[in-house]
Amino acid sequence: MTANPSTTSSNPALVLEAHGLCCVRGERELFSGLNLRISAGNCLHVRGENGVGKTSLLRLLTGISKPESGEVLWDKQSIALDPIAYHRELLFLGHRDALKEDLTALENIQMYAALDDVALSQEQALASLWRFGLRGRENLPVNCLSAGQKRRVLMARMLTRKAKLWILDEPFNALDIQAVHELQNLMIEHLAANGLIVFTSHQEVSIPNVQVLEL
Repeated sequence: MTANPSTTSSNPALVLEAHGLCCVRGERELFSGLNLRISAGNCLHVRGENGVGKTSLLRLLTGISKPESGEVLWDKQSIALDPIAYHRELLFLGHRDALKEDLTALENIQMYAALDDVALSQEQALASLWRFGLRGRENLPVNCLSAGQKRRVLMARMLTRKAKLWILDEPFNALDIQAVHELQNLMIEHLAANGLIVFTSHQEVSIPNVQVLEL
């Protein structure tokens, strides 16, 4: 399979590219010869049936997995050359929520800010949680929150992470209608600030500058 989504932007410095990607799982080839290019201010929506390789593609783009062949480039350089520098620019949210269940929502945001070397005051951390409807729940252990509330904590992390590239695997799962609207607004803000987004979702979304890749 070959796919060639391509977008343009007024800021050519921020570009994520893939050339000739081939992904094999077990004895099955999920896709091959896959090319893509996403530039600043643009978004790639990866779609397809379960099992076609959407999550596998995202893992290749993050550098978590390596392709059978082909390469991923960030700012015209292979992500394999300096993965630490690449990951500083990257926010990846997978199927698992990646939150520490025994910590509070506030402590999770503060912990990730420290790990990401992001300066974040307690007031900023609280404001990010309150924006997504967690006022009054910021000091509850995450294991006391619902699945939708945990996703809202992750939305607060997206707001505070300051990453240029967001790679999101099914970010709308477990969200109610209001939270879907809030996440779409957050993604629109990120694109307006010349960020880049790659995401998977089975549902239609209302976001500008979206290119669709069907696997």
